[in-house]
Amino acid sequence: MTGLEPAVVAGLVLLAVAAGVGITAVGPGGVLITVGLVAFTDLSPAQAAGTAIVTNVATGLLGTAAYTRSGQLREASTGRTAALLAAGAVVGTPLGVLTNGLVTGRVFGVLLGAFVALVAVLVLWRRPGGGEAAGEPGWPGWPAAVAVGTGVAVVGAMFGVGGPLLSVPLLLALGMPVLPALAAAQAQSVVIAGIGTVGYVAAGAVDWPLAALVGVPELAGVLAGWAIARAVPVAALKGALVVCLLVLAPYVALRG
Repeated sequence: MTGLEPAVVAGLVLLAVAAGVGITAVGPGGVLITVGLVAFTDLSPAQAAGTAIVTNVATGLLGTAAYTRSGQLREASTGRTAALLAAGAVVGTPLGVLTNGLVTGRVFGVLLGAFVALVAVLVLWRRPGGGEAAGEPGWPGWPAAVAVGTGVAVVGAMFGVGGPLLSVPLLLALGMPVLPALAAAQAQSVVIAGIGTVGYVAAGAVDWPLAALVGVPELAGVLAGWAIARAVPVAALKGALVVCLLVLAPYVALRG
């Protein structure tokens, strides 16, 4: 982390707070940490992903605790879906770490830029409140949940992100309402972050001072996002996140 300009530090902190808010309020927010590390530092793909994924351990635990306290994870169908997502993540996460090691910095930047743009499209496309009309959280079925858990974990571990940014739109498309989908994805993110951290630490690809720099404000954002999700219209949150992602996507692709 040595040699970072004050403006860079400020930018990373602001992105970290925004990431935390996006994680619990909308779902796809954690990618902003990887984006910031790629855009504002000279870390390798493995270091950027490894440093980013470390922060998801704490945010995943905090988000899981928050949604347990508010009741979503105590719903039987939501808890079952979370367990299936986590089971898929046990298989997919190591594959994602291995995949990261196969790409160069330039390729990683282009892939990350494309991924960020895809996340923006998914945020726009998802149907807010899908499945809420029935009054009970939906359950996508175990084959679909395991498939989502595995695929999301591969991508998440490769880019150093947790589960919510992809799991939430996919679960909504499969019929789950917003809050249960967010809750199940938070639980999955703990598994992705935990196994991914072990893999990247073993490879010596974690910058601990940077992880602390972005991890602490990200936690503050997670707490804020939990409250914001219940006080601010979903459309406004989605719009702000989409604008941020679409602005950053081309910059990251070129910067990589």
